[in-house]
Amino acid sequence: MADHRTLLAESRLAVLATLKRDGLPQLSPVTPFYDPDAGTLQVSMTEGRAKTANLRRDPRAAVEVTSSDGRSWATAEGPVTLVGPGTDPHGPEVEALVAYYRAAAGEHPDWDEYRATMVADRRVLMTMTVERIYGDSI
Repeated sequence: MADHRTLLAESRLAVLATLKRDGLPQLSPVTPFYDPDAGTLQVSMTEGRAKTANLRRDPRAAVEVTSSDGRSWATAEGPVTLVGPGTDPHGPEVEALVAYYRAAAGEHPDWDEYRATMVADRRVLMTMTVERIYGDSI
């Protein structure tokens, strides 16, 4: 399972699966950040999109990543919480997005611009508690 965790931690492109009202999956490409020490996977998304609405109705998700050669893959599953969108650039909702960005990418060149964009774009932070990881490594 260590290989699956490594692949999750190193991947910056994934497919997020949520459940539509009719029970069928809704798939979206996302940029994940997996923290193996915390056992969480985070994704920034926009309020009003299908994936956000689906998760507000049914807070369960799966995220799948694939190696660049397509020969290995890993899927993380678990319940999610959503924080945001925030209306205050220095409020707790935006601070959660700042912490996500710092963990995933490091320092932003202009935090005031980032904060303003998070409010204007109505960004939401999804945090999955990873309960199960599975996949295949070749």
